[in-house]
Amino acid sequence: MMASSSHKHYHVHGFDSRQLLEHYWSDKPDETIGEDTLIFPVENLAKTFTEGHIKGDILLDITTGPLVHHLYAACEFFKHIIVLKVSDQCIMELKRWLDTRTGAFDWGHATKLHIDMEGKSDELQNKEEKVRSAAQHVMICDFEKENMTDPIVLPPADCIITGWLLDAICKDQDDYIRYLRKFSGLLKPGGHLLLIGSLNATYYTVGKDRFHALTCDEDFVKKALVTEGFIIDSCKVQKRTAMSDLTDYKGVIFIVAHKKK
Repeated sequence: MMASSSHKHYHVHGFDSRQLLEHYWSDKPDETIGEDTLIFPVENLAKTFTEGHIKGDILLDITTGPLVHHLYAACEFFKHIIVLKVSDQCIMELKRWLDTRTGAFDWGHATKLHIDMEGKSDELQNKEEKVRSAAQHVMICDFEKENMTDPIVLPPADCIITGWLLDAICKDQDDYIRYLRKFSGLLKPGGHLLLIGSLNATYYTVGKDRFHALTCDEDFVKKALVTEGFIIDSCKVQKRTAMSDLTDYKGVIFIVAHKKK
C-alpha cells in the first residue's frame, strides 16, 4: 500500500467531483458502501431534525465534495442554507443539481429514501424543490484563512453540518482541533454542530488517485469536541457494513453537539 505521506489531500490537490459521487453515493448495483455513506447518515439526520429542537435562520454546510443528501432533512428547519466548498469544480457539480441542469448527478435515490422515511411517497419532487430553494448560497472557502470566506463575513450560524471533511483535510490530530475551533467560531453560542465522519481510515480513492484520510477513533473525536467547548448531545457509531478497496475506514460516526453558551 502506498505510504500515507504520498497520498493526495482533498483541499490541496482536488479530485473529480463526479467520480467521488459515483464511487461513494450512487445507487448503482455495484455500490457497496451506501449503507454507511447514505442510509446511516440520512436516518440519523432525519431523526435529529424531526425531534424539533435544532432549527433557525442559518444552516452552514461544510461538507466534502458536492453532496446533497444530508440537506434533505435540514431544509424544513432553516430559512437559509449556506454551502461552503473548497474548489470551483465541487461548486459547479453542486450547481448542476441545484439549477436542474442537464447532466446533473441523480440524487433521486436519496430523495426517495427521505420521503419513504417520512411516509410521504407522493412528495418526491416537492422535497427536491425545498432543498434547492433553501440552498441558494454556495460559496468558495479557504480553510487556511482566518476568515474562511474572506472578504465576505458570514453571520453566526444556528447550526453547522460537516460531513467527511475533517477526515479529509486534517493531516494530523492537531489540525483536527484547529479546524474544529474555526468551525466553532462560525456558530452562535448554543448553536449545534452535526458531525459525520469515518473512523480509523488511512485513505480513500477517487478515480486512480488515493487521498489522505486522518486516522482517528471515537474517543478522539469526542475529546476534541469537548476540548473546543462543545457539549455532546448524542453519538452514534456504525461499524463498516461492506468491503471495498476504495477506502479502508472501519466505521462511521454521527455526533450531535452544541456550543456552550
